[in-house]
Amino acid sequence: MIENLKKLEKFINSELTSKIQSSLINNNELSIEIDEQYLIEVIQFLKSNDKCKFRQLIDIAGVDYPDAEKRFQLVYLLLSHENNNRIKIIIKFEINQIINSITKIFPSANWMEREVFDMYGIKFKNHPDLRRILTDYGFKGHPLRKDFPLTGFNEVRYSEKEKKVIYEPVKLEQNYRNFDFESPWEGTNYIKDLKNKGANGKKN
Repeated sequence: MIENLKKLEKFINSELTSKIQSSLINNNELSIEIDEQYLIEVIQFLKSNDKCKFRQLIDIAGVDYPDAEKRFQLVYLLLSHENNNRIKIIIKFEINQIINSITKIFPSANWMEREVFDMYGIKFKNHPDLRRILTDYGFKGHPLRKDFPLTGFNEVRYSEKEKKVIYEPVKLEQNYRNFDFESPWEGTNYIKDLKNKGANGKKN
């Protein structure tokens, strides 16, 4: 298995010399990193070349590194049934870059790219129907970005008064925002305070 992957890695590197920035074999899987401008060309080659035959798109995954110079990554997972091989194609890019859609090569990328757009706000050029797919139409923000609050900006509830589902800003009681991580054997601060007040009361 490893020998076949090494041969495949060598072949891909020789054919796509200037387009591949790095390659790695890990967990019986080949990973290659490329510049985003070569995405269409590389995906097309991996699908159509007889020695590769990566003819199934498994997934498109987004990654967010807020402190990195190129904040976002996209990871394309491809499978070759004929050769029993998997490959990851990784691209890194800045927050405002628009990435080429691969829907013309893999039609199944349609929903995958919509999910990435919805969760991360990454836009795809020439996508046939780029709109949210997991969140509601009026949803604000992108939930899988690291700077998106865990509670979200708005919450949804049914209003008995208005007899419909409504959106309203999230309101957190401040009492629930102050967590005390003291040992459970020692007790939390507010329990200690109550005990001290009780003890002082007895002495008086």
